[in-house]
Amino acid sequence: MSRERDYERLRTLDGSHPYRDAVPGGCVLYDARRVRGSRVVYFNFALAREMGILGPRHPARMTARLQQALVDTFSLSIVNEHDLLRGRRIPARDRLHRRYMATRYLQLQHPGRRGLTSGDGRSIWNGVVRHGGVTWDVTSCGTGVTRLCPATAREGRFFATGNWLSDYGCGTASIEEGLAAALMSEAFSRNGIATERILAVLELTNGFAITVRAGRNLLRPSHLFMWLKQGDRERLAAAADYLIARQTEQGELRAARGGARYRRLAEHAAITFARAAAIFESQYIFCWLDWDGDNILTDGGIIDYGSVRQFGLYHRGYRFDDGPRWSTTLPQQRRKARAIVQCFAQIRDFLVTGRRRPLRSFAHDPVLKRFDREFERTKDRLLLRDIGFPPDVARRIARTARPLVGTFRRAHAYFERCRSARGPRRVEDGISWNAVFSTRDMLRELPARLRARWGPISAREILSLGYSTYASVRDRRPTAHRRRLASRFQRSYLALVERAARGHRSSISSFLAEIARRSAVLNRFDRITGDSVIYAADLLTRDRRALGPDGLWTVLDRFVRHQTLVPEIRASGGPAPLHQSARRAFGEILGILAQCRHGL
Repeated sequence: MSRERDYERLRTLDGSHPYRDAVPGGCVLYDARRVRGSRVVYFNFALAREMGILGPRHPARMTARLQQALVDTFSLSIVNEHDLLRGRRIPARDRLHRRYMATRYLQLQHPGRRGLTSGDGRSIWNGVVRHGGVTWDVTSCGTGVTRLCPATAREGRFFATGNWLSDYGCGTASIEEGLAAALMSEAFSRNGIATERILAVLELTNGFAITVRAGRNLLRPSHLFMWLKQGDRERLAAAADYLIARQTEQGELRAARGGARYRRLAEHAAITFARAAAIFESQYIFCWLDWDGDNILTDGGIIDYGSVRQFGLYHRGYRFDDGPRWSTTLPQQRRKARAIVQCFAQIRDFLVTGRRRPLRSFAHDPVLKRFDREFERTKDRLLLRDIGFPPDVARRIARTARPLVGTFRRAHAYFERCRSARGPRRVEDGISWNAVFSTRDMLRELPARLRARWGPISAREILSLGYSTYASVRDRRPTAHRRRLASRFQRSYLALVERAARGHRSSISSFLAEIARRSAVLNRFDRITGDSVIYAADLLTRDRRALGPDGLWTVLDRFVRHQTLVPEIRASGGPAPLHQSARRAFGEILGILAQCRHGL
């Protein structure tokens, strides 16, 4: 395929999308106009090749023709209700012929909590791209304020794009926001965590930005829950059928007919959200799950990085301050994910029987038991992986040595969950309660120490391996109780290692060497955190002109390679060379990662 035809595929993202026709009333349509003078700040060459937008041999270089194709496709703004009421005149040359949809979905911050006023408040859907048997949704954030924003629902009036009058009602996005989402989402994607991804960030002449996002299915549970709460069975069936067809086409769901397809959807949701909740808790990912299913995708993927964080420690008391309400905490995300699955059970029953029973009727539904089992299995598997066990060994131990796994998991949980004696404290975006220990540091350092000593180490040394940068002098006191727990941690760890080594038919020493190698990758010293991403995005925004799109891509590509925490993953080819500005920026980012490694 020639480059010209690659760019033609890009230009087919003209607002048409199958969801518009599949679910009547599921969106608000907007005319759009071109925004002149914009330029591409960041472009994800790897994702564009994966989507078939670029050919597999297209170089990671921003040509004038590619720049123009991206600007022509994505540099647009909706003509919203505020514009129409004030008779804003749009030059004929800037009017676009297609209309773009802002989808409706449930959001708790809207009055009534039934989805009558809520949905995409500052985003539109550009369309779909099909390549290699995969369909990708493409959306743009920062394209203007829609009638579905919380500000319009709260104040009962329409707002001009770019206004400063109301929270959640400006319709704009920033460059820093787009780059932060690119850094975090690409790192998550590389490590096997489902997420939307950033295709491009465009800078506008007014200082704002447009962030272009892509995902294999950007539908949220809240797209279905809206019709459920309104009791609209016809539209709920249309949305569910669309979702089922899409997930079946993608190979995520097995085909079925009649009521069986809705039962299969509920069972699939139980497994999907159990695994997602377990991953979020194990990887310290704050995603603000809630029963409305707004801040997560139907495939368990992460969306909308405005409030997403990854902590360096198990900061289980952190809550995001969203004005009128506080977020959930890390451990509460399991309960909220379970509530989402309970809503899917209600959907299944409503669509099969035609009667909408109260949600409480499904408090003991079989899919919730399936959720609980899958959550526990995933937590065990992830803990064994973080110890450093190879995947086949982890699966075998999880299946054949569950009592040993449970003993170690309880010992590990004490240190992971231990909180500072200082109590809760205010942070920039909410409230937190610092964690005392870094169990990742313990898991990284322990196998090498055991191997060097040819036997157990002291309880005091175990404790010293884990103290975090937040631990105060009082937190660091090696009390008799703490020493006993440290000894229990080491004994249960060694019991697992000995069992795994026997099954692996290797000596404990050589198996510890393998664990040490793997754990150094899985629990690397300078891991990504939300704080580090914020600072790194600010740095890249500051240096964006010196770096240019090509330099910014090379820095981000090098960053993602550095943050690949799965020993089995090997990036294809070597990293692109860094020119002077890029080398300096990447070096600063490495320093930021080390400094913020235990943060929020």
